[in-house]
Amino acid sequence: MTMLKEGRPTAPQAVATGHMLPATATGNRALMLEEALIFEIGSTDTTGVDFADAPQVASRLGSLTRTDAIGLPGLSEQETVRHYTRLSRQNYAIDLGLFPLGSCTMKHNPRLNEKVARMPGFADIHPLQPQSTVQGALAVIHELARWLVTLTGMHSVAMSPKAGAHGELCGLLAIRAALEARGDARSVVLVPESAHGTNPATAAFCGYKVEDIPATPDGRVDLEALKARLGADVAAVMITNPNTCGLFERDMKVISDAVHAAGAFVYCDGANFNAIVGRVRPGDLGVDAMHINLHKTFSTPHGGGGPGSGPVVLSAALAPFAPLPFVEKQDDQFILVEEETAQDHHGQTFGRMVAFHGQMGMFTRALTYILSHGADGLRQVAGDAVLNANYILRSLEDVLDAPFGGSGPCMHEALFSDKGLAEGFTTLDIAKGLIDEGFHPMTMYFPLVVHGAMLVEPTETESKVALDQFIMALRSLAERAKAGDEALKGAPYHAPRRRLDETLAARKPVLSWTDPALAVAAE
Repeated sequence: MTMLKEGRPTAPQAVATGHMLPATATGNRALMLEEALIFEIGSTDTTGVDFADAPQVASRLGSLTRTDAIGLPGLSEQETVRHYTRLSRQNYAIDLGLFPLGSCTMKHNPRLNEKVARMPGFADIHPLQPQSTVQGALAVIHELARWLVTLTGMHSVAMSPKAGAHGELCGLLAIRAALEARGDARSVVLVPESAHGTNPATAAFCGYKVEDIPATPDGRVDLEALKARLGADVAAVMITNPNTCGLFERDMKVISDAVHAAGAFVYCDGANFNAIVGRVRPGDLGVDAMHINLHKTFSTPHGGGGPGSGPVVLSAALAPFAPLPFVEKQDDQFILVEEETAQDHHGQTFGRMVAFHGQMGMFTRALTYILSHGADGLRQVAGDAVLNANYILRSLEDVLDAPFGGSGPCMHEALFSDKGLAEGFTTLDIAKGLIDEGFHPMTMYFPLVVHGAMLVEPTETESKVALDQFIMALRSLAERAKAGDEALKGAPYHAPRRRLDETLAARKPVLSWTDPALAVAAE
């Protein structure tokens, strides 16, 4: 069995101790149950429920009537429940352990948030209801918007963007509208090397030419290089602060002043706002637009394709160009403003981005998180996030290379590299080894400015006990990689699936199931 090609380790496998894992007849390993594909369990010729014959009636579907079998396997209720329960046990979750993903902020989501989001009046409303029947929901959006503006020191906020990259798009569209309003045709957006990867993609999507700004040896924006590039063709600078090296951009105010003097705007990627919330107001640093990932900073579920939310706070210069709709309080009523005239305060809006007004479930959870913490609690959130990251950084810098460890304290995430590992060992080996230790791997090979990057973000929600266990595991793996332990190259050994050929999987993914018998017959 070649571990790079086969994912089912049912045969004996060598482990680091030199012993063999005995095979089992079922493929199960104690409580880690082997589970086949649902098509391999059930038969498409049967169903799990007996149905009476349907009466013969004339079809109203015309040419859309199905003529082929639906092709779904028939399972009983018990078989179906067991199948998905077994699959769920093979999935890592924040309720199982620490998520060290850098720049992803997979933090604990308090159950209070879920309880409030499921309350009747929040969970059961529809976006097409008359506004008079959803006053409570509009009040939640209005109150959350007030908090976001207060925490950031900005002028206003657009609540409709659905996630971070969507928020970036919103900010750049507002910037483009502002430039067009003054008849200024600028074509270039500058993006530092330490910015998030979505920044240049969003700028290109908006039709701008993207140019890189290099980083200094200490992992921050090269201020002199930025100043030298500013000119009449530059529309904006997109900067991530704290950046993806886990560092605060100390020259942020100087950068903003220089950009404004050149007639351009400052977009700040606020994905890492959890590191400074309650402590630094981006508006005081000269930021014109910044998205806030509610699903990161304010604890709502993040990852796995779940719902996101990316409100964008705007400066006074960009507020008139904000998208529709927005919530406004008029007398004792909350109104969802969906149209504006030239005389209104959003009279130069660039239009709508979405059909409705954003993610109501995310708004409810985020406001619950904010109100349960209060202003002082949110300030502590940032302090604890930074403390935890620095604890990891200083606890491991003697066994893992920390490229910016000498630049002072990090912010919310600790950055390491594969420098110093034995020849032939890489970041991937350590990441796969973490799976055997019971942890989800850290972010690998990002940011690109660091070779073999390992980006670790513990968030503020992890205890010292949890951090110590993770540090112990990562230290052990680093020592094994530095000592040239060949067994590490075969990790993971204890996961439901072994190390796969990820390049082949990316280039030739198998996205649908084919009955082996039919495949043979077709040949």
